[in-house]
Amino acid sequence: MRVQVLTVSQLNRYVKMVLEEQPPLRELYIKGEISGFSRHYSSGHLYFQLKDGQAAVKAVMFRDWARQLPFEPRSGMTVIARCGASLYERDGQFQLYVYDLQPDGLGAAYLAWQQTKERLEREGLTDPARKRPLPPFPRRIGVVTSQGGAALQDVLQILERRWPLATVVLSPAPVQGEGAAAQLAQALRRVDGRCDVIILGRGGGSAEDLSPFNDEGLARAVAACGTPVVSAVGHETDVSICDLVADLRAPTPSAAAELVSPQKEELCQRLDWLEGALRTEGEALLSQKGEELARLERKLAANSPEKILQRNGQRLGYLVRLLANAYKDSWERRRSHLGELTASLSRLNPAAVLTRGFTITTAEGRPVTSVEQLVPGQEVTTRFADGEMISTVRRLVPKEVHDEKRDDL
Repeated sequence: MRVQVLTVSQLNRYVKMVLEEQPPLRELYIKGEISGFSRHYSSGHLYFQLKDGQAAVKAVMFRDWARQLPFEPRSGMTVIARCGASLYERDGQFQLYVYDLQPDGLGAAYLAWQQTKERLEREGLTDPARKRPLPPFPRRIGVVTSQGGAALQDVLQILERRWPLATVVLSPAPVQGEGAAAQLAQALRRVDGRCDVIILGRGGGSAEDLSPFNDEGLARAVAACGTPVVSAVGHETDVSICDLVADLRAPTPSAAAELVSPQKEELCQRLDWLEGALRTEGEALLSQKGEELARLERKLAANSPEKILQRNGQRLGYLVRLLANAYKDSWERRRSHLGELTASLSRLNPAAVLTRGFTITTAEGRPVTSVEQLVPGQEVTTRFADGEMISTVRRLVPKEVHDEKRDDL
C-alpha cells in the first residue's frame, strides 16, 4: 500500500476546502462573549475571540463588514455573530469569519445610541452650559428637512400664523435612508450663518427611519453650528442624539416652529400695553415739565431786567430818602449842637464877662491870674467892656492878708 505524503500547506488547504464545502458551516449564528478585542490600526479589521464557559474560538471581521456596525464592540460584551467557519491556511488556525454582530439582549441601534451619547458627553457637547438662547424676534428662520415632507408644511403654516415677519430659508435634504445623515449635515452647513435660528427635524417614523438623526457625524455638525439649532425629530417620546447636542429640543417640528417664533397676537397686546404705559408716562412727564416751565417763567419774569431795575429803583429811592432824612437829621442835630456850642462859647467869651462888670488884667500881653505874676512898679492893662485902663502896681496884697483884713472888719 502506497502512503500519500502531504505537505503542511496541502493539509491546511484540504481542511479549509472540506470546511467550506459543508453547508452548515457557511452561515452560522454563534453566541458568545467577546474577549481580546482589537481593531487593527491600518487595515481596520477586527480581531477577537468568542467564548463561553468551556471553550473559545478565534474570529475576524474584515473592514468592509466592520464599518457597517452601528455600535462599537467591546471585550466582555455578549453578542450573536453571523459568520462562517473556515481555516486560516498559513497558521492552520480554525477561526470564524464574522459578517455581522448583534448585541445579545440589547438592540444594536440602542447600544450604538448609548455609546455615541457617552462619547459626546465626555467631550462636553451635551453640556447644558454650552447651549445658547433662541433669538426673541428672528428675522430669518432656517429649516433643514425634507422638501416634500409633512413636517415642512406644519412648520410653514405655524410660522405664517404666528410670525409672518420672518423669512423662512429652506435647506432641503432627505431625512431617511442611506446617506441621509451626511446630506442633512451638508444642508445644515449650507444654512448656517444665513439665519438667526435653524430648525432641524422630521416627522415621526420607525426607529430605522429616525436613525439618521442618531448619526454621530450629524450630531457633531449640529454642535459645531454657529447658529442656534432647534432639534425636532419624531414624536414626543423619541429622543435622538441630535436632540441632546442641539441648543433646544422640541418634541415635534410644529412645537419647534412655536418655540422659535413669538406669538403675533400676544406681541400686539404687549405693544398696546406698552403704548398705553408710554402715553401715560409721557403725559405725566409733559405735565410735570409744563409746571416746571411755568415756575421758571414766573421766576424769569420776577427776575427780568425790568423788574430788577424797578426793584432797584425803588430801593434807590428809599435809600435816597433815607440818606436825605439822615442828612437832614444830622444837619439839624449838628446845627442845634452848634447853637449850643455857640451859646456856651458866648457865655465863656471874656468879652461877655466884661459886660457883667468883670475886667481882665494883662501884663506884657499875658493874662494875669495871680498876684504872684506881678511885681510892684509893673505896668498892667485893665480891660473893661468899653475900654482899657493902664496903671502901675504900687503894692501887692496876697489873699491871706486880704482875707485877714476882711475878718477884722
